[in-house]
Amino acid sequence: MLPMLSQGFLSWIARKQSLLQLLSFFLCLIASEASNYLSEFLFLEPFSDFGEVQTLPGKKAAQGTFTANSVLPHGGIGKVYPTINRYNSKYLPSTITVTSKLVKQLMPPRSSSSRKGDNGIVLVAGGSRFYHGAPVLASMAALRSGADLVYTAVPRSIITSVRSFSPAIIALPLPDDKLTVGSANRLAAMLPKRVDTAAIGMGMSVEQEAIVVLVKKLKEDGTKILLDASALIPQIVNEISNTCSIVTPHAGEYKRLFGHDPGTTKSEMTSNVRKLAKEYGIIVVLKGWLNVISDGEQTAIIKRSTPAMTVGGSGDVLSGLAAGLLTKMKPFDAAIVAVYLNGLAGSLAFKRSGLHIIATDLVDILPAVIKPFDKVKQERL
Repeated sequence: MLPMLSQGFLSWIARKQSLLQLLSFFLCLIASEASNYLSEFLFLEPFSDFGEVQTLPGKKAAQGTFTANSVLPHGGIGKVYPTINRYNSKYLPSTITVTSKLVKQLMPPRSSSSRKGDNGIVLVAGGSRFYHGAPVLASMAALRSGADLVYTAVPRSIITSVRSFSPAIIALPLPDDKLTVGSANRLAAMLPKRVDTAAIGMGMSVEQEAIVVLVKKLKEDGTKILLDASALIPQIVNEISNTCSIVTPHAGEYKRLFGHDPGTTKSEMTSNVRKLAKEYGIIVVLKGWLNVISDGEQTAIIKRSTPAMTVGGSGDVLSGLAAGLLTKMKPFDAAIVAVYLNGLAGSLAFKRSGLHIIATDLVDILPAVIKPFDKVKQERL
């Protein structure tokens, strides 16, 4: 009698487990569909404001090409929905309506047969005894951009803190607390793989000559360069001239780098950024209440999504995001899309936490922000 009861009880438990598994499956399916619906829903209605893409008078744009940027609602209040629109003309007008669809067109597809490394390898070099968080934020943003590998070079004194943040970080120890010429040479020699892009300067203490040495060595290997924070020194300008490298200064760093104030009005900032980008053959991303991005030919103007973005580390997230996108995009397009996505992440973080966001909130939100722009190219093997 007892064995029969045991068998019946076990059978009853098995049926219950099957029902629970089935219920769990349907709940996961519903959650997945809800997530996809939400991602699509975020991109249905127009922004309350629009950004601009400008060209120099009389300049032609390539037939059928697009440049995209975005302006998010003032203060992050209201709905976060860009418009859907296209522009295709032999000549670009002075301003273009910015669209999420345009950004989706710029985002490159990922091959279904790609292997580790095919989707971008990034070097982040930064950090110091006081600022170990900056290179971590940049590295995590680069990974969230879709890059396959990110090497994070930081002083040995903070490497334990950096490694403990995430197992996804591949930390490379530098011997000194500041970037010296010796550290620069050692870093160039220790890289496990050739990197597609390098983001340099976040939270870093530097010897000026060392930045020039490191950038020169990376350029020799065909690495694309993004410079931020401490790497924005006057001595580096000649080294990156006519390389389409990206620099991401705020107003104070802009003055230190170029020796001129960027201006205070929209017209002043637009004119000054465009002029210097053209003069030096680089992409300038002036950060602030108004983000101005220019390669000297085209200029994108993107208003800050929310004043909550003044929090420390938001610029490090932007640099890492841009570096990740730069592995597979043209520099100007990568800069514009990075500012767009970073601003959208800030706006969504603001809706959740108000004026109390921190930079890691942006990193955490990036997957949901970028997912609607994902594309996979099916390859026949």
